[in-house]
Amino acid sequence: MAGRKRRTRAAALVACALAATAAPVHAEPDAAIARWVVDKDAGELSALLASGRVSSVQLVRAYLARIDAYEEAYDDQPGVNAVIRADPTAIADAARLDAERRRGHVRGPLHGIPVLIKDNYDTGDLPTTNGSLALARWRTPDDAEQVARLRAAGAVIVAKTNLHEFASGIETVSSLGGQTRNPYDQSRNPGGSSGGTAAGVAAGFGAVGLGSDTCGSIRNPAAHNSLVGLRPTSGLSSRDGIAPISATQDVGGPLAKSVGDVALVLDATAGYDPDDPSTAASIGRVPRTYTAALDDTALRGARIGVLTDYLDTSAPAKATTVLIRAAAADMAAQGAVVVELPAQPALMTAVDASSVYGDEFERDLNRYLAAPGSRFPRPLARLEPPADIVTLDDIIASGQVDPVVLERIKSRRDRPSGPYYERLAQRARAQHLLQALLADNDLDAIVYPTVQQQAAPIGIPQAGNRPCNLAANTGFPALTVPAGFTPDGLPVGVELLGRPFTEPTLLGLGYDYEQATRHRRPPASTPPLP
Repeated sequence: MAGRKRRTRAAALVACALAATAAPVHAEPDAAIARWVVDKDAGELSALLASGRVSSVQLVRAYLARIDAYEEAYDDQPGVNAVIRADPTAIADAARLDAERRRGHVRGPLHGIPVLIKDNYDTGDLPTTNGSLALARWRTPDDAEQVARLRAAGAVIVAKTNLHEFASGIETVSSLGGQTRNPYDQSRNPGGSSGGTAAGVAAGFGAVGLGSDTCGSIRNPAAHNSLVGLRPTSGLSSRDGIAPISATQDVGGPLAKSVGDVALVLDATAGYDPDDPSTAASIGRVPRTYTAALDDTALRGARIGVLTDYLDTSAPAKATTVLIRAAAADMAAQGAVVVELPAQPALMTAVDASSVYGDEFERDLNRYLAAPGSRFPRPLARLEPPADIVTLDDIIASGQVDPVVLERIKSRRDRPSGPYYERLAQRARAQHLLQALLADNDLDAIVYPTVQQQAAPIGIPQAGNRPCNLAANTGFPALTVPAGFTPDGLPVGVELLGRPFTEPTLLGLGYDYEQATRHRRPPASTPPLP
């Protein structure tokens, strides 16, 4: 595949450039750095950068070496295949940030930290493909707002990552990037649609990453890769420059090795953006720093509701349900009051009937594609009228889309408006019922499995994603945290959902649970390089 050849050449150019790059004064041996990029989170790497024990260039080099080693087939493994394109300027960007640090200018805790970006986020200096061969040469005029804010905070983009094409699935397969594999078992899918970012962070291709979530696309792959993932409150963070599925359900947010890293990314990215009017709701509701919420006593006295509707008792879901029950018990051991919530049929009915991404996809994607300044092959725009802009009809006519995704996006054209408005009415009902459930039980959060079943073998559709709807269809925030491993050695995530703009509460609860249990461990298939 052409994209894979470009990655290999970029890695080779990076290796050649390193000979001319100065190391820090108190440089650690390469063996130490090789383990740090597997074991340590962005916060820990930030401290190492501040101490002078490592440079940003060394970190980028270590991550690129891991991409070169584990992205394609090696030993008895087929390869993770998480990356669509390495950033050929990563080393130069890291060197510039190292120079800033030497001059005493440090932008913040993300200064010099290598990151991964899902390839549906606009990047003005790299193509933004949505995982599709049809958009392999799509260029946007500037960065997505969250990407711009990460760069301003000093983050270094190492690579753009694969996704389920057009973010339209949960197994992460695309016509441009192929099938991403789960580093915990490379015969299985990594979740999706942000599976490239999740698999890449888990495999040590970057310290932290950005994904997008329309219905579980951050949380699902976070759970399958033993990561922390946050779907923020709708309106907390800008969606400007993220290729859309649904203007009223899409959000962008972090995938990371720790709750602390999620807080660091939120500090850099959350808040009002005039190019995304929904973020006006965040004004006055963003704390000075989300890291202040990281309290290892946050569960003490907190009231946690276990949503039994999502505790599937079928055989395929048994291992996950056992781990979620154990997570609730661990929270109780930390001092939480755990409340068993009875079945909520009215809420479940409203939630399950309120997904609107199928209704909004064509409208919102066409608006994104028509943005001024976008560059694309003119023959693509001429496939269907109008001839001067690219539309969903052009993409479908090109045939350059994964066959399963192609049928899926065809089904989203020309949707009638009546059922759409009925689904919006169900959403309002779901929001009211969920608020009432939290208030009537005086709950700080509700917990349930992020995904009800472990990662499925490649080629088999992933089951158990129903819980994604609760946060996605209401706009409430939800944080997934590693909850352990099934008997097959596959990660499971526990999700905590709270009221709108209670991210600090969720981060505190998640941090306390994370610190008490320490469930995350790196995947064995991508060990530290010698």
